[in-house]
Amino acid sequence: MMHAVGPVQPPSDLIDGAWLRLDGAGIESRDPANPDRVIWSGEPRVQHVDRAVDAARRAFPAWRALGFDARAALMRQFAAACAKHAERLAQTITAEMGKVLSESRAEAKLLQDKVAITLEPSTLARVRDFEVDAGAGKRGSCHFRPLGVMAVIGPFNFPAHLPNGHWVPALLLGNTVVFKPSDRTPAVGQVIAEIAQEAGLPAGVFNVVQGGADVAARLVAHQDIDGVLFTGSFPVGRRILEANLDRPGRMIALEMGGSNAAIVWKDADLCRAVIECVRGAYATTGQRCTCTRRIIVHADIAERFITAFTKVASSLVVGAGTDPEPLFMGPVVSCAAADAVIERQSALARAGGRVLLEAARFDRKGWFVGPGLVEVPRFERATDCETFGPLAQVSVVHDPQEAIAQANASEFGLVASVFTQNEPLWAACLDGIRVGCLNHNTGTAGASSRLPFGGLGRSGNLRPAGSFAVDLAAYPLASMQDGAAETAVPSGMRLDSLPIR
Repeated sequence: MMHAVGPVQPPSDLIDGAWLRLDGAGIESRDPANPDRVIWSGEPRVQHVDRAVDAARRAFPAWRALGFDARAALMRQFAAACAKHAERLAQTITAEMGKVLSESRAEAKLLQDKVAITLEPSTLARVRDFEVDAGAGKRGSCHFRPLGVMAVIGPFNFPAHLPNGHWVPALLLGNTVVFKPSDRTPAVGQVIAEIAQEAGLPAGVFNVVQGGADVAARLVAHQDIDGVLFTGSFPVGRRILEANLDRPGRMIALEMGGSNAAIVWKDADLCRAVIECVRGAYATTGQRCTCTRRIIVHADIAERFITAFTKVASSLVVGAGTDPEPLFMGPVVSCAAADAVIERQSALARAGGRVLLEAARFDRKGWFVGPGLVEVPRFERATDCETFGPLAQVSVVHDPQEAIAQANASEFGLVASVFTQNEPLWAACLDGIRVGCLNHNTGTAGASSRLPFGGLGRSGNLRPAGSFAVDLAAYPLASMQDGAAETAVPSGMRLDSLPIR
C-alpha cells in the first residue's frame, strides 16, 4: 500500500526558516520505474545561495552560544521527527531514485540512528577538550571550536543518509548548514527540510537550496562558507578542489566513489563468497560507492565460483521499488545511467572481455537493467573507471602478489574485501591493499557508522566520514598557560635596567 510521497510544501527552498517557492520547471525528478511520473519540479534560483549562506552566517553565533547540551536536545528532536516521518521519507526515496522500498526504509532509519551514534561518548571523545602538562611549569589545553557555515552537497543514491552523516555532527558541534540536495532527488531534500523545521531547529541553522551544477558551483566557492562536505563523483570533487585552491584553510571533505575489488581465495567459504560478491556487486542496482566492481578469484576455484555467481546473479528479483513481492533491486536512476552500463559492457567486450552474464535493458517501462558480469584478462589502472550500475568484472589470478597487485590496479581506493581462511594472506592484504576500508570474509557494500568511512586516490582526500565526521566539524585550538610563580629569564637576556623589576 502506498503512503504519502514527497514534500507537503510546494517546490521550495528553505532559507532562514522561511519557504521560498521555486515556481517553474528548471529541474524535475521522475520515478525511474515509471518515467512518466514527475515527483518534483521547480525552477532553482542561484541567488538563493547568497541568501542561504547569509542566513547561516547570521544564525551561527547564537547557535554556537547555545551550548552543546541544548543543541543535542534539539538534534534529538530532529531524530524523533525523522522517526515520525520515516515512512514518507522512504516512499519518497523509492519514488525518486528507484531503490527497493526495503532499502529505502533502512536508509530512512539511519537518520535517527546517526544522532544517537554521534552522541555516544566514543564518538565525542575525538572532539572533547583536554589538558596536558606542557612542561616548564606550563599547563597546556586543547579546545575544539566549530568552523562556522558548512556547505553539504548530497548525492542521489543515498539522498538522505549520506548528507545527514555530515550535518548531524556539524550541527551538534555548533556549525550551521546550507544543504544542496542532488538535482536528481530534490523531493527527498525538501522532505528533510520539512522535518528539520518541524523539529524546531532555529531559523538559519539548517537551510536547503535546490539546483544543479550552477547552484552547487556558487555554493562551494562562496566567500562566506567555512567548509564543503561533499559526496559524489570524482569529476565534481575535482572541480570543488579547483574552486578552492586559494582557500587552504577551508575544510574540503570529498567522498568520490570507488572501483572496489573483492579477492576470493582458493580456501574461501565459497557459498559465503558468492552471496557476498553478488550482494556487493548489485545492491542498490550497483549504485553504491561501495559496490563490488572487480572480482579477483584464484584459478583453482575460478570455474566453480563463476558458475555459482552467474547462477545466483541471474536469479535476482528485479522490479519497481514498491512491487509487493520481495525484490533485490529496482531500476537505475536515469536513462543515461542505463545507457552508461550497456556502453561500458560493450567497451569491455571490444577490449577482449568475455560477457558471462549480459546486463540488458528490460522490455518494460522504466530504466531497468539486469545484472552483468564480464571476464577480463586482468585489470589495468589506466583503463579502470567507476561504472555506477549493475555491472561487475572478474579476473583470474594464481598467487597472492598478483591478487594484491590486481586489487591495487585502480585510481580509486575506497574499499576492498578478502575472502580467505589464510591468516598470513589476510595480513598481507591488510598491509598491501591501498584502500580506506578493508573487509575480511564480508562484502564491500555497506559500512558501519561507528567506524571511519573514506578512501584514497580518486575515492577521497583523506577526510573520512562515518565516526570521524566529527573531525570535519571542529578545529583544535591549542593553548598554553604559564603557572610558574616567576617568569624564567632566557639565557643571554639581561634585565638589569628593566624599570619594572
